[in-house]
Amino acid sequence: MFIHRNIANLVCSTDLNVMSVINYAVRHLHVKHIIVCGHYGCGGVKAAMTPKDMGLLNPWLRNIRDVYRLHEAELDGVDGDAKYDKLVEFNVLEQARNIIKTAAVQQSYAKYGYPIVHGWVFGFSDGLLKDLEIDFEGQLKAIQKIYNLTTDALEGS
Repeated sequence: MFIHRNIANLVCSTDLNVMSVINYAVRHLHVKHIIVCGHYGCGGVKAAMTPKDMGLLNPWLRNIRDVYRLHEAELDGVDGDAKYDKLVEFNVLEQARNIIKTAAVQQSYAKYGYPIVHGWVFGFSDGLLKDLEIDFEGQLKAIQKIYNLTTDALEGS
């Protein structure tokens, strides 16, 4: 098991720490599964939805605010804690998609058939782990038009 943690389990392509962890885990440890595990009541998600200046956290929290923007219509139909819980789930799904968009994952999957990316959410109140049932192959196929990184950029030039 190889673990990386950060506030709100964000996977940003400009975060060299998370990108290094993914590359090392996939290319050197040959992990078969990558799990993005969020939790209900996430303080990072709640902070992102708080309309105030959070100082140095602003650029980090913007990623979660962008997830809200992507799913705004659905989230605006939900009230209270249920809205935050749903945003936690959407955030896990979007971060899993960000992992699927990486060259390391795409190239390894094309060559070996792994890793598979999963999205889970843990509930501290009930101790249950919810599998968001990501359709990994469907997600991989859906991003190929723009994010296909399975070939060398210099190939054919």
